Amino acid sequence: MRRLLDVCGFVKMNPFEAAKQEIRAIIAQSSVPEDPIHAENTLQWLLKIKPDADDALQIAALAHDIDRASDQKVKRDDYEDYDAFKAAHAKHSANILRDILEAHGVCSYIIDKACRLVLHHEVGGDPEADVLQDADSISYFDSNLPLYYGREGWEETKRRCLWGYRRLSPKMHKVLLSIHHQDPKLNLMLQEVINEIEVQKM
Repeated sequence: MRRLLDVCGFVKMNPFEAAKQEIRAIIAQSSVPEDPIHAENTLQWLLKIKPDADDALQIAALAHDIDRASDQKVKRDDYEDYDAFKAAHAKHSANILRDILEAHGVCSYIIDKACRLVLHHEVGGDPEADVLQDADSISYFDSNLPLYYGREGWEETKRRCLWGYRRLSPKMHKVLLSIHHQDPKLNLMLQEVINEIEVQKM
């Protein structure tokens, strides 16, 4: 970890690390119990997919869902269209992240890039945004699924899985086959989702 000295000679954290600490602290307060796990898990998946991910991409992975920990979070009930809801969520997350990074004096290049990636994390659109989308999507199946299922039940969770599977790249479709949960019902659901979508492609 890079360290800087303040004017009194005390060691202080660099702006990037300080911003990550604040992001983690905010996400830890989310009312959605899987959010802190998902943030870290998305970052872990990002580094598996792209080990040389730069600071902007890493902080985007950590903060991509920070809207959900906000007092003014975007609410699903306010949108008839699920994709419109997700776009509003991504925009709000990017705006929150920008405020945090600016407050910590992170350089403008990292701020602009990280916020652009968060803005596009639901849809991808360029190589790095696509990697972030993949990391986010596979993390849902890896870390979010049990808690989501416990809260939302079979039908809603399966609908969310179908949506999430369609977001995954072909490479990550193969990775999903290696993910197994202790609850056999979740493994059955994943198999149903994969089978349904693959049959549609035929």
